[in-house]
Amino acid sequence: MDVRFLKSLVAVVETGSIAAAARRESRTAAAISQRVQALERLLGCTLLLRTAHAARPSDQCLLILPKIRAIIELAQDLQSDLHPDGVAGELTIGAISTALTGVLPTLIERLALTAPDLKLKITPGDSKSLYEKVLAGELDAAILVRPPFQPPKALALVVLKVEPLILVAPAAYAGQSLETLLRVHPFIRYDARSWGGQIAQRYLDEQAIEPNVLCELDALETIVMLVAQGMGVSLVPQWAGMRLEGMYVLPVEDGQRHARELVVMHGSTPHRPLAMRHLLDLLCGPS
Repeated sequence: MDVRFLKSLVAVVETGSIAAAARRESRTAAAISQRVQALERLLGCTLLLRTAHAARPSDQCLLILPKIRAIIELAQDLQSDLHPDGVAGELTIGAISTALTGVLPTLIERLALTAPDLKLKITPGDSKSLYEKVLAGELDAAILVRPPFQPPKALALVVLKVEPLILVAPAAYAGQSLETLLRVHPFIRYDARSWGGQIAQRYLDEQAIEPNVLCELDALETIVMLVAQGMGVSLVPQWAGMRLEGMYVLPVEDGQRHARELVVMHGSTPHRPLAMRHLLDLLCGPS
């Protein structure tokens, strides 16, 4: 049984059509269809229920799908284990939005030079959802905001960056005090339900400031864009790659105490330890 044929079947199941699977696999639709048909002949059952523009898994396919995925993963592990330095295969990595632009580009560049046989499958998301996926074993690692609680011993984390809290305002507000900016002008709130947003909210609570909230969202790049457009002011962490053109920036008093910690979190016993160690070395090494 050819593992590549199993991968093509999984691609059809995940994309919903043979044509979409062909695009993902960089194959022709006819080649994907032939692979599935070969599996059906070998297993003696119908694996896909086909319509004109779609394909869905049969009951028999759904029954064996977990084992198919396990076979694919075992085959990938075997290839990784036999690699000369053990740094090969695929790692599934989650990342919050600011890490996608501020951390991952450099990581991918370094990885291409030092471990070209190690591929990253990247999943974007917010810190809470990525944490849950690492905990459930759905991701090998994630770059996220440090949780406001002690993670279980099944998880390990390394601090990548400490991002101090700053106030950003339109350039036209230059010269105004931090307190005036927060009390007088519309405030674009970094979602207080998010782990990073809780830090900004704690600062406001300590200063007994109740700003005039224009809107609240967990999207730092959008917040900065709105500030640059003159829509209001905000309290945000100063992340790597942050664009500050057209804005007035003030450091928050004791901003390090209110800093957001960006961490990489992974299982304490990763299933590809050498690959994970190499990834951590690249992330935590000198920039």
